[in-house]
Amino acid sequence: MTRLATRALLPRTLFAVAILGALSPAWAQEAASVNTASPQGDAHKDKNHPADTDNGNIKDLQQVVVTGNAAFGGVKKLDASYSITTLSLDQINQLNTTSANDVLKASPGLHVESSGGQTGANIEVAGFPGSGGSPYVTIGLQGVPFYPMAGLGNLEQGSLLRLDDTIERAELVQGGPAVLYGTGQPGLFANFILKQGTDVPSGDVGLTVGSEGMVRVDGFVGFPLSKGSNWYGSVGGFFRQSDGVRDPQFTADKGGQLTATLTRDWDNGSLMFFGRYVNDKNQFVVDTPILNPSRGQFSAYPGFNPLTGTLGSKADQYEFLQTTPCYTAGCTPGGVNVNLANGRGPEVFFTGANFDWDFGNGWTLSDKLGFNGGTEGVLAFFSTGSNPLPLSTYIANAEKADHLPAGLAATATYTTGGAAAMNQNVVPMELRYVQQRFHVFSNEFHISKELFDGNTLTLGNYTASYSANETAFQGSDMLLQAKNNPTPIAVSLSNGAQTWQLASPQGFVTGPTFVLDMQGSAVNTAFFLTDSWKVDNWLFDAGVRDEYQYVKVVQANTATGDLDDDPYTLYNNNALHLTPGTQHTYLGKTAPSWTIGANYTFNPNMSAYVRVNDGVHFPAFTDLLTSLDVPVQKIHNMEVGFKYQADWIYADITAYRRIFSGARNSLLVAVGNTTENVSYIYGSDAKGVNFDTTIKPLEHVSVTLSGDYQDSHYTHSDGCYTYQTSTLVVVCSSKNDFNGYQLARQPTFQARLTPSYVMPTSWGSLSAWVTYEYIGSHYSDQQELQPLGHYYDLAVGVVADVGKHWEYRLQGTNVTNQIGLTEGNSRVLGAASTGGVILARSIEGREVNFQAKYKF
Repeated sequence: MTRLATRALLPRTLFAVAILGALSPAWAQEAASVNTASPQGDAHKDKNHPADTDNGNIKDLQQVVVTGNAAFGGVKKLDASYSITTLSLDQINQLNTTSANDVLKASPGLHVESSGGQTGANIEVAGFPGSGGSPYVTIGLQGVPFYPMAGLGNLEQGSLLRLDDTIERAELVQGGPAVLYGTGQPGLFANFILKQGTDVPSGDVGLTVGSEGMVRVDGFVGFPLSKGSNWYGSVGGFFRQSDGVRDPQFTADKGGQLTATLTRDWDNGSLMFFGRYVNDKNQFVVDTPILNPSRGQFSAYPGFNPLTGTLGSKADQYEFLQTTPCYTAGCTPGGVNVNLANGRGPEVFFTGANFDWDFGNGWTLSDKLGFNGGTEGVLAFFSTGSNPLPLSTYIANAEKADHLPAGLAATATYTTGGAAAMNQNVVPMELRYVQQRFHVFSNEFHISKELFDGNTLTLGNYTASYSANETAFQGSDMLLQAKNNPTPIAVSLSNGAQTWQLASPQGFVTGPTFVLDMQGSAVNTAFFLTDSWKVDNWLFDAGVRDEYQYVKVVQANTATGDLDDDPYTLYNNNALHLTPGTQHTYLGKTAPSWTIGANYTFNPNMSAYVRVNDGVHFPAFTDLLTSLDVPVQKIHNMEVGFKYQADWIYADITAYRRIFSGARNSLLVAVGNTTENVSYIYGSDAKGVNFDTTIKPLEHVSVTLSGDYQDSHYTHSDGCYTYQTSTLVVVCSSKNDFNGYQLARQPTFQARLTPSYVMPTSWGSLSAWVTYEYIGSHYSDQQELQPLGHYYDLAVGVVADVGKHWEYRLQGTNVTNQIGLTEGNSRVLGAASTGGVILARSIEGREVNFQAKYKF
């Protein structure tokens, strides 16, 4: 048996032995006589005040957290020598999220661009040079990651997350000791803890209606399987549908999820099984036309509201993408029928188990097992980088580019019928089709021994075996009206004897320019050793991790050609398509991570800490498609923190410096008369302060302020964009120097201020809040040529608790309809404004919803 196979088998074997032993009546009876506490404590005894949420007061330094540490049963926030943000379900609900990803904003330093809808958010971690997607964010349930590999653009983990009443709380850890455990994420690990059953059956059912035609039903129930058995179950979920703030003239969001848990408690430990099924389809929006009269100033483009506009419509909902060539005169190419209502969304399942056991004599065991899989699709319009221009100008430019004869007569018609006006503005947009299928097995195993009073040594292993099979057709550009809910336009050119079809009867002006049929598989295995030592008021911890990643990528061959063997159908003459044969890529890399931290507790209400850690980020499957020269990215993090709590204040403040190296990016640039996929490597240096404070100046009144300030810039850009020729020669194609520029898509300063008031009444209570969010100056690109300015928005909420059972909630986001840009024209290198017009994406407009909930 190979060393790799032995490593992969070890945690599974130990887990199986532990489960069988735990279920043995004899062992359970013997272990019950040992006087130790279960990490679940009495969580099942009181439905309103479970022990592990500290009576519901999440902003409490006595709160126990289980993420980012190896301690059996977790550690108090007071003793945690790292940055961790915790949120109860009530606090999550009060965040006024427009998508599930927005909950991550609660971790200071996270900038979440959820302007595209429910899925596909770009999530930036302060000081990490992400520039889109969410490569430095891992999301999981019960400590089990949704997917072990961060950085896959079409499988970003925020798209797999949905929030509902099955969530008990969230724990958000930035770096620190998280580099040792699980996926070893050096950015953010967001761990969502599920509700479990209770001794007394309890739950809720709610109905929500929204201003955009949204209807949603939520429900949850927790219960004992039988009296005195210590077995508990729970089940819950939601279903909704909505036209969306950006109404595409068909259902924008439709679907839901179902979650269930099964738990068994002993005096010495616990066993929990959980499962979740998600099937949710969502509209995804990218860059749209916006007026940009001057630097940092933006307003609505005529005919297109940046807050509510969308390029989806009844006229372009159903399309046929030509993808496969045919070779006889007049033939019809093969392809894919698509429906934009399927949008971007998952159909996936997440299953797993948590097992914790205290053997006595200082020995403890913990294991987290996960098995996930399903599909994540992307079907949406993406910008081509071309700004709007008159239809007549577009046709003239295309005639010139295609070297057509002069004096051709142009005929333009809408695909729904009728002549199209030549003086109207149009914009070509790519209709992208991606199907990502994935499967994951992961297991994290800890065994700990208290060596002497206050000192605990932990040995562990994390192993994940996973795959991702992606089929993608990109670059099929469609000619659309530059307006909300447009109609595609067909264009033909004729000299009386011959007709050239510039835009197909469906409105397509190109066939695919990027095609991918990839089968990726990988195994990651990591061993880690940690030690924590409590000495009076000090808690020291240190650990080291060594991780090995083996990746295999099988990529289908492609070729460029005419899809229908007809030179006069210009729209598909130079299309990329799949051809027989495959290319195989293998890569194995090993990299260490480590951390050292110290926490000093002044008293039960105040502590301070210092931490140093090195983390790594391994290559993703798609990183290997253009080059094998892909470094393991490295992040060096130094931070100090201070935590304080009194009756009138809660404060958690962290100062950091983060040094990044080995970051790699790629993009298409002009090389001679063609374009090449070029790559470049760079680093970054960041200094900043994260803050999370709550002040209670008066009874029933509180004011929360959270956010961050950062001074982050690029370093070590390698001087040129490079591409690899067919003979594997690396060529420097153009100048690349952006050292010293601000990290793209990251604001220098961002903050959220929330004053709130709770008014007790004879019939219950009434609470209200307003959140003012400010996003400071930021840029879309690495050369600061696409400024996105700054913006603010307001969110409001009112909740009435009536009696013991009823809750009524009214909430609204961006209630003043502010334009706020989160990204610019990411498909253009350099300045992107033409005649005071850019392609960019704003936050969504006003959205209001009302919920009535019955609790039992």
